[in-house]
Amino acid sequence: MSPLYARHKRTTLAVATAVAAGALLSTGLTTTASAQTPAGSAAAKPLAAAPTTLSAAARTTLIQKAQAGAAGTAQRIGLGAKEKLVVKDVVKDVDGTVHTRYERTYAGLPVLGGDLVVHTAKSGKAEGVTRANKSTIKVASLKPQISAAKAEKQAVSAAKTLGSAKSAADGARKVIWAGSGKPVLAYETVVGGLQDDGTPNQLHVITDAATGKKLYEYQGIENATGTGKSLYSGTVSLTTNLSGSTYQLYDTTRGGHKTYNLAHKTSGTGSLFTDADNVWGTGAASSSSTDQTAAVDAAYGAQETWDFYKSTFGRSGIKNNGVGAYSRVHYGNSYVNAFWDDSCFCMTYGDGSSNTHPLTSLDVAGHEMSHGVTSNTAGLNYSGESGGLNEATSDIFGTGVEFFANNSSDVGDYLIGEKIDINGDGTPLRYMDKPSKDGGSADSWSSTVGTKDVHYSSGVANHFFYLLAEGSGSKTINGVTYNSPTSNGSTVTGIGRAKALQIWYKALTTYMTSTTNYKAARTATLNAASALYGSTSTEYKTVAAAWSAVNVS
Repeated sequence: MSPLYARHKRTTLAVATAVAAGALLSTGLTTTASAQTPAGSAAAKPLAAAPTTLSAAARTTLIQKAQAGAAGTAQRIGLGAKEKLVVKDVVKDVDGTVHTRYERTYAGLPVLGGDLVVHTAKSGKAEGVTRANKSTIKVASLKPQISAAKAEKQAVSAAKTLGSAKSAADGARKVIWAGSGKPVLAYETVVGGLQDDGTPNQLHVITDAATGKKLYEYQGIENATGTGKSLYSGTVSLTTNLSGSTYQLYDTTRGGHKTYNLAHKTSGTGSLFTDADNVWGTGAASSSSTDQTAAVDAAYGAQETWDFYKSTFGRSGIKNNGVGAYSRVHYGNSYVNAFWDDSCFCMTYGDGSSNTHPLTSLDVAGHEMSHGVTSNTAGLNYSGESGGLNEATSDIFGTGVEFFANNSSDVGDYLIGEKIDINGDGTPLRYMDKPSKDGGSADSWSSTVGTKDVHYSSGVANHFFYLLAEGSGSKTINGVTYNSPTSNGSTVTGIGRAKALQIWYKALTTYMTSTTNYKAARTATLNAASALYGSTSTEYKTVAAAWSAVNVS
């Protein structure tokens, strides 16, 4: 387990690690944007194929009309005599084209994977059909060869594998399975109850009614888009799940990430956050153990961190295996820290002083979960120079997350932990352009760097990364003014944050090991730059220049 920071002689804190037992903080404390019409310009004319807004009455009328003509439509598109269409939805375009979505039945049985969309021009002319399965549905017999009880037993077994304690299924029904391959008679069995974390369970298992083979399974708890009022990032969109009439902070689109409430306890998983209207938090801090605002920031941070790694590096989750971690908030009492723990594969946040200053800001979330990435790649030891590189890696990628999120309430910057105000005076935990501004971090390498606390020795790599991305000298980025010096008096011209991130990530995942020190990190990043851009490239030369500028040569 690695806390967010560790206290030293000074009253300030510093950001800690996620691999061994390091702290996030130490004495030097450490949506895709939608396109907008330019001001003063005329609104764009809707495209002919864009959907038009339908009133409830107009939509109902179109659905009723389509259902009345469903038999004729089925015949027209070549369905068999045993097949019928049931209208599910309808969309009408600006140009009058209507797209009608149908479910299908065969001999009265639901056809799973038999859905289709019929496209009809304003003139009534058919413009094509989009089918989930193009195979002809023809089943020799509608008599199962296995019993429903056998299908139910198999479904319960599958649910138990996912953590359910349910000992009986909610029932099995006969269906036609057309989700893949040749359509067959099958059973669809649903197992309810609860999953291992208390989440409602709706596991659907499809079993071949002739052979007993499991054909498919899926979780029926659905995703929704909620609104979160965060403390640090303003109003944000959250991917949630709807179970019955209750929404959950459970994001199945990002590996199943869940946000739990520890209610000031220090052990266990806690209880999954739920809500009735899918509007979460108040946007204000509260010492209440049931407060949702800290959970909003935690869920948003996990969401943005996942998307950052996926979009920037093609990495699917911390372990790159598509599995999401989980987050816990309201840890302990006035706990002024946050930590990543490999043993539970989870992220935990304290509520800070007086339980009203949760350490759930966006860059803290990105920082801590990036410790998990380091643990599952280079595994940099959390001491000496490798420990400084470990901490810096989390600062670098935490900064990447903040810029990636493009959030107007927490704009991207090269300041670490500026929102959580642990120092109590509005200053950040660390400064990447000139690390020594925190009073303890190293701007450049020396033979004693490895003896510093890892939150301070990280300054060398943080400074290198800033110089590589933005260059030396004075500049203002997103309203923040920086002035980055060099130890050798050189002038460094940055290659841009995007390329700098790619180089650091490739170095971490391909060329660094558990014992990499600063000299080896220089070699690793040069190897990465060479592999990505060539050994004679500007990027390669700038990597070398930036390391020399922090006295690593």
